[in-house]
Amino acid sequence: MPQRMLPEPTPETKHFWDGCAEGELRLQRCAACGGKSYFPPRPFCPGCGSREVEIYKASGKAVLYSYVINMRPRPDMGTEPYAIAVVQLDEGPRMMTNIVNCPQTPEALQLDMKLKVSFSKQSDAITLPFFEPA
Repeated sequence: MPQRMLPEPTPETKHFWDGCAEGELRLQRCAACGGKSYFPPRPFCPGCGSREVEIYKASGKAVLYSYVINMRPRPDMGTEPYAIAVVQLDEGPRMMTNIVNCPQTPEALQLDMKLKVSFSKQSDAITLPFFEPA
């Protein structure tokens, strides 16, 4: 089976990938416009454009916001259907991910179900954040 396609860290996203490798989900928030958290990582606030941003450890808690079950899996993702999901982090931002340690069925994947982050080392450079039922 081919290897799963992995992201390429950049200077702007390095803190995020370093956090995943250490078992931490790291977000950013703006110090200039009230501390609003955002994702994906970037060196400026998407709301006000300020570069006064800080990196912090998120709780790792979320709820299932939306998903689709891919019934035609790619060769690098295995042979079974899998959920491609959007989760709403407790800190506010939404994040695209996969749901793991849960049947990949509509009966099991209930919208608004409570989730927690888990990490899976994919290579020496990349550990991916996934979410599982809390």
